Amino acid sequence: MTMLRSSPRPVNTPTGAPLRIAMVAPPWYAVPPDGYGGIEAVVAGLVDGLVDRGHEVTLIGAGPPGTRAQYVSVYDEPQSDRVGEALPEVLHAAAAARLVADLDVDVVHDHTVAGPLTAGSRRTPTVVTAHGSVGGEPGRFLRELGATVDLVAISHAQRRLAPDLHWVGCVHNAVDVESFPVGDGSDGYLLFLGRFSPDKGAHLAIDVAHRLGMSILLAGKIAEPGERRYFDEAVRPHLGPRVCYVGPADDQFKRELFRGAEALLFPISWEEPFGLVMVEAMACGTPVVALHRGSVPEVVLDGVTGFVVRDPDDLAAAARKARTLDRAACRRHAEEHFDLPRMVDGYERILRTLVHGSADAASLTPAAYGG
Repeated sequence: MTMLRSSPRPVNTPTGAPLRIAMVAPPWYAVPPDGYGGIEAVVAGLVDGLVDRGHEVTLIGAGPPGTRAQYVSVYDEPQSDRVGEALPEVLHAAAAARLVADLDVDVVHDHTVAGPLTAGSRRTPTVVTAHGSVGGEPGRFLRELGATVDLVAISHAQRRLAPDLHWVGCVHNAVDVESFPVGDGSDGYLLFLGRFSPDKGAHLAIDVAHRLGMSILLAGKIAEPGERRYFDEAVRPHLGPRVCYVGPADDQFKRELFRGAEALLFPISWEEPFGLVMVEAMACGTPVVALHRGSVPEVVLDGVTGFVVRDPDDLAAAARKARTLDRAACRRHAEEHFDLPRMVDGYERILRTLVHGSADAASLTPAAYGG
């Protein structure tokens, strides 16, 4: 395979004209997802936002169509029951590369892991959003790709962890804030919503509830072997009248949970690059109590939309104070900083710049693109 640099190519359309974009989503969940699927939710919002602005978007994914883009499905059904296997991801990447080769597009925007491996075979610029970790082997993988892809960070914290990668900007994830109803937290429980893995900290959330004598609802998927093992060892022994697992939570149920909660607990123990659940909670007016890791300080306005603490021992006191915060301020913060139009703005500017060659991709600054 001949390796080509993903650099801006000349186009005949003037700046400001609609772009022709191939958007590649992962094969694991539908776009948009029915429940779990943060990447897919972001892709769905971005695709529809770009289509609404007149761009011609072809979405390559798995499962039935769900957006306003032209759609091509690699798998008839999302491969969520095969998460963790290599072959669905690799097959999806190979099929997407073939499909993209047959499309007349200005730019490819890839949200998968394996897909960027095919970027070096085409002259069309390939933008890759780094949705996961950029440390360890994931970071090494992105370094090996070099300038064949143009990377977008989803937080400044993520970019700082690997400043040498071929970054072209930073665009925070976003949600359709209007679709999240504001609640008053009157049901009086704490909420944990996320994957059940040690680095998400469900066990710490349970400890906070115990220390405060409060009820806590736990929601999230338990599908992969590691998630089941963690749940059985660290969560199940604590289940009872005040500690309740309520299932994976689809979109509607998730909103109900946020509305009734006094606070969302987000006690992560890793450098999470974003954490969309924090934005979803604030969109419902629910304060976020979180540990100072990863993107948390960029998302939560400490003392206004929640509390950010450095020591797990301080989580309980912060959760007690969360009920004093103005839920309307939480909603305003989400509207002003994490609503879909802001995210679409950021990506649209990056895509236009790379397509029209109006700037050297390596010189683009995150502050100009969603930061």
